[in-house]
Amino acid sequence: MAFPTRRRVVTTALATAAAVTLVPHQTATASEAPRARTGVPRPRPLLRAHAHNDYLHPRPLHDALAQGFTSVEADIFLVDGELLVAHEATGLDPARTLSALYLDPLLARVRANHGTVFRGDLTPVQLLIDIKTDGAAAYAELDRQLRRHRQMLTSFQHGRVRPGAVTAVISGDRAARAPMEAQRTRYAFYDGRLDDLGTAATASFIPLVSSSWTGTFGWLGAGPVPPAERDALRAITTAAHGAGQRVRFWATPDVPGPEREAVWAELLAAGVDHLNTDDLAGLARFLRAHDRHAR
Repeated sequence: MAFPTRRRVVTTALATAAAVTLVPHQTATASEAPRARTGVPRPRPLLRAHAHNDYLHPRPLHDALAQGFTSVEADIFLVDGELLVAHEATGLDPARTLSALYLDPLLARVRANHGTVFRGDLTPVQLLIDIKTDGAAAYAELDRQLRRHRQMLTSFQHGRVRPGAVTAVISGDRAARAPMEAQRTRYAFYDGRLDDLGTAATASFIPLVSSSWTGTFGWLGAGPVPPAERDALRAITTAAHGAGQRVRFWATPDVPGPEREAVWAELLAAGVDHLNTDDLAGLARFLRAHDRHAR
């Protein structure tokens, strides 16, 4: 059973809702951004924008959504039965829980927007949860918390994927994989690696395949991309998309400048699904200027 890709879910849902006149952006022209009742423009969702280490921004989650990001990443540690969000153990704060920073505000937003993260738009949002340690134990607690928020979540039940407003994808400590695979009902999916491209573990379990850019390619944006690396990148996206999977690279250049934009442009041209950044405004500007799906 293939996992419904982001674009297929959105396209199908929008087609179904085409006759609904209360959705703001359905009556807008192609050049208009959706507007709230106050007249303030809403950002169009950016299908390729991924907020790496999202929790380090002044307003975790909210800053990314305000820029139109449709994928955010949170690192978690299991501490005394609670899931705390931080990049390193030295940065742990008992007030910064996964529920407080992400799950609860996402659910509140979905309820307020009558079933969507972005008001009047059916684009789903990916919540990439990177388990830093204690993979199996952390996932057991995460599964318990996700079930409390299942109203908004994409799920796997009875051999089928049921799309939701938010899709949780589990990355990091690989010990989480076995307990996830054993579940007949799941409210999360698994972040695979290049070895998982088109394998028997189909997109209904591994909808996303991620890899380190610097661990896979040598080109960092200076000068022309080597043809062999361009071909390899496109072979990866072709294999993933053929299996209904999406592709993301971490550790791409993220210092503002021509090298970063050259890599981003190559990722777009190859069909990479999620562009990774800590610079929310910088990637948003780039995508709105260069990605046809953001216009």
